[in-house]
Amino acid sequence: MQKDFQKYSSLHFDLAVCWDLNTCEYHSSHPTGHMALLKKINQILLLLLVLTVCAILYNRVHQVPSALKNETVDLESPEEMEEEIPVVICAAAGRMGAAIAAISSIYSNTEANVLFYIVGLKTTIPHIRKWIENSKLKEIKFKVVEFNPMVLKGKIRQDASRPELLQPLNFVRFYLPLLIQKHEKVIYLDDDIIVQGDIQELYDTKLAPGHAAAFSDDCDLPSTHEMVRSVGMQNTYMGFLDYRKQAIRDLGISPSTCSFNPGVIVANMTEWKHQRITKQLEKWMQRNVEENLYSSTLGGGVATSPMLIVFHRKYSTINPMWHIRHLGWSPDTHYSEHFLQEAKLLHWNGRYKPWDYPSVHTDLWEHWFIPDPSGKFKLTRPDS
Repeated sequence: MQKDFQKYSSLHFDLAVCWDLNTCEYHSSHPTGHMALLKKINQILLLLLVLTVCAILYNRVHQVPSALKNETVDLESPEEMEEEIPVVICAAAGRMGAAIAAISSIYSNTEANVLFYIVGLKTTIPHIRKWIENSKLKEIKFKVVEFNPMVLKGKIRQDASRPELLQPLNFVRFYLPLLIQKHEKVIYLDDDIIVQGDIQELYDTKLAPGHAAAFSDDCDLPSTHEMVRSVGMQNTYMGFLDYRKQAIRDLGISPSTCSFNPGVIVANMTEWKHQRITKQLEKWMQRNVEENLYSSTLGGGVATSPMLIVFHRKYSTINPMWHIRHLGWSPDTHYSEHFLQEAKLLHWNGRYKPWDYPSVHTDLWEHWFIPDPSGKFKLTRPDS
């Protein structure tokens, strides 16, 4: 070991990178063996220097942005990178024009990247698709989703006070996570609405932690109270649940509690699935079949009632101007024109729909309606 140390310690040289190796001078007590070693070292260093210079020149010529060095290049256009706003609307047979008017109003009043999920039964899907593809709505982004009514088997009583509400698509809102799977936040809208504001505003509704949905309270706007009283509408739990039944009384909910309207919903899909909202709703549907807990109530809300139970004190609220409702409750009661112009969303909930006669404020709805290219859907008007 000592001899080896002495052998290598006797080598003294100055390391230098030489462009001409023949001009380099080395001072060594063993000139022959170590000269070859030193030449090899200088050749390696020279090669590294040349490669470094080449790399610098290449980067400068091609101007590679430093931000891309550790990132995947995103070649999507700004529109594709923009967050999608999923909007769910049902297209039911006999009232398909309602969905068309709703979609038309939304699309015309926003620059947002809206993706429409149009839900229908197997028999109605071809009609709605052709209507869209053969009208000015052909530019919208949409997906047609088939709803299987078999999921409702054994869950609906047939003796509701308003049998028109028993249509299968009226329960689509219960199954949002099953139909819409890739989105965190979803807007659900009844078909008998039009939107006058930017749907982005509604989508930006803040949901409190732990809340799976946001709704409009039925007592939120003083300007609607007179109409509610004049036409006998129900805006408390008393109108939607049968408090004569022990199962309802056991909930501990005051019958005077203000109800909410589930015709406009902003939903958090993660919370919805985490809280198993769909399962909870189905449980109360099945109990109603067995015990008639709400089907015969004044409100007749076969879809509203179980939601009132499941979401009691567990929901956020929507800006009242984003759900001006009751336009379909009476053909004789009107809102002021100024009030309607300020509204962001109008809802003809009730029996008197704007595509039928009689109805009120039909001009506001018909402005967004697009005639059916096939001629199957026609408006009902006094002169028709």
